[in-house]
Amino acid sequence: MALDFSGQNLRGRNFKEQDLAGAKFSYADIRGANFTKANLTGANFSHAKAGLQRRWTIGLVIISFLLSGLSGFLWAINGSLVSLIFDTSSLKEQISGWAALIVLIAFFFVTTRQGIATGLGAGALAVALAGAFTVAGTLAVDGALAVAGALAVAGALAVAGALTGVGAVAGAVAVAGALAGAVALSGAIAGAGAVAGAGAVAGAGAGAFLSIYISWRAIKGDQKHSLVRNIAIAFAATGGTSFRGANLTNADFTQATLKSTDLRNTILICSRWHQAKMLDRVRPGSTYLQNSQVRQLLVTGQGQDKNFYRENLRGINLQSANLADASFIGVDLSEANLQDADLSRAKLKQTQLDGTDFTGATLTGAYIEDWGITNTTKLHGVRCEYVFMRLPTKEDPDPLRKPDNKQEVFADGDFADFIKPIFDTLDLYHNQGVDPRAVAIAFKNLAENHPEAELEIVAMEKRGDDKILLRAKTAALSDKSQLSAEYFDDYNQLKALSQSQQLLLVEKDKRIISLENMVDTALKQPKFYTQGNTNMSDISGINIEGSSNVSGIAGNNSIANLGTISGNVSIALNQLPDATDAEKPGIKELLSQLQDAIIQSTYLPEEEKAEALEQVKTLAEAGKNPQESTKQKTAKTAITMLKGIFTGLPAFASLVEASNKLLPAIAKLFGLG
Repeated sequence: MALDFSGQNLRGRNFKEQDLAGAKFSYADIRGANFTKANLTGANFSHAKAGLQRRWTIGLVIISFLLSGLSGFLWAINGSLVSLIFDTSSLKEQISGWAALIVLIAFFFVTTRQGIATGLGAGALAVALAGAFTVAGTLAVDGALAVAGALAVAGALAVAGALTGVGAVAGAVAVAGALAGAVALSGAIAGAGAVAGAGAVAGAGAGAFLSIYISWRAIKGDQKHSLVRNIAIAFAATGGTSFRGANLTNADFTQATLKSTDLRNTILICSRWHQAKMLDRVRPGSTYLQNSQVRQLLVTGQGQDKNFYRENLRGINLQSANLADASFIGVDLSEANLQDADLSRAKLKQTQLDGTDFTGATLTGAYIEDWGITNTTKLHGVRCEYVFMRLPTKEDPDPLRKPDNKQEVFADGDFADFIKPIFDTLDLYHNQGVDPRAVAIAFKNLAENHPEAELEIVAMEKRGDDKILLRAKTAALSDKSQLSAEYFDDYNQLKALSQSQQLLLVEKDKRIISLENMVDTALKQPKFYTQGNTNMSDISGINIEGSSNVSGIAGNNSIANLGTISGNVSIALNQLPDATDAEKPGIKELLSQLQDAIIQSTYLPEEEKAEALEQVKTLAEAGKNPQESTKQKTAKTAITMLKGIFTGLPAFASLVEASNKLLPAIAKLFGLG
């Protein structure tokens, strides 16, 4: 049974390395509690109060006063050194004063614009310049003294000012400490002259206000002053609530106060931070909480239009968050909780989504180019009317919309079925000198020898100029290593046979011929995909129409009535213009002749007649604009498919003779000859 500490005073309690999975700490006071390396999976810290105990807070205030006083003292020294400019009795003193002034001006100017770290660098450069302009070796000593004071005060003001801000003491601490130091110094050097004393007070005042400015900007999250902020937060978290190294998977920190909390090296998978207070004051280490924009998103749940380019957000909990139009390009969102989140029009290019939970999320209009979903990505109940397969451009604001018809949308549940990848596959990669016939025979043999593997070709893709990937779905427990080894042993032996020997093995097996033609077509195209009974469009514009599902190696397309298909072809042909010259037939006339030859063929089975007529229809539709590059690609694919269908027919068949005459002429009219 989970422990219940709800509402209890747990200040300073030690829970180090304890198993507190599912424990309840809601409304508890956990200031100063030690949860280092504890198992807090599913723990509830909603409305809990973390941070420093009272004695640590008092100690922090005292340290802030001391550092502020030191800061004021050092600034006073610099002020008095600058005042040496007005000492007309000694050239040496004046040059030392100018050296100090150069360093301080450089430090002030750069620090306010680029941050304390850059300011220190500028101060060091100013030191070098000041030293370069000294007229004697003795003068360089005093210049170095001024510089030493300037750099020392830089470090002091950084820690003092930021600690003042983090400790919520007030800017008055820095002012009071600085002026106290100034008064002490001015009193000590009163005998040296009123100018030096005034310079000390002025320098201390300037340093105090610069300290206040830096601490204010650092606490606001200004990246220019991140060094100051990190040092201050690290110091302020000492003695605070520690979750260092703890497992906070699915822990709930809703509306918890988390000031001065150490979260370094914690496991924060799906931890909930909604409306958490002072999350910007935690010590985050390398967790996703180090990013101020991510912290804001976790607290408010509002991330619309935000850019999280290449952030590591692995395991983040964005349940019900508004992420419309947000950019997650290259982001790792693996194991993240995106349940019921609004990701409308979100850019998910190359986003890693292994184990990500999209249950109930909205993805309408999202751009999913090369996104990294896996078989553990949860897509149940996703609401999505359409998606885009590429990022938008000025020329194409709606690139590769799916569904292709802009008047159609995915029905409930259809998107998950459409996009869900097939992972349990046997991938047969051929990397040189691919022999389509050997591929077809070897795969047929493998399917027949291992019926328990339930082999089914689901995809084919060309890789490079002469490489192809054949992907086959398998039964869950199939030994893919054994299947692959057996396939390639057989393939390599078949590849070594002569063409005539291979033909003896093929005989009249239409299943082998069908797959051989598909492989041959794939090798001749820039890219080729075929998947199941679905007509797949490769995203570079090559459409493979009527690709068949190959179970083992047998095609199983349902073939429509030939009369209906032929009628559709005739309708498409009638939309083409007639040839202007009767002696020079155009696309319409050539395709009509090809249609007649296909229908009248006595050697072509009805299934393949239907496939051939579909390709003729594709050519007819492309013939409306035969010089467009996309139509030319479509025509080239259709012609290749027709050649594949006619392969294996007797050389004396009238269809072979007709195709040998008609196809080159058709290709020429499309500008392909």
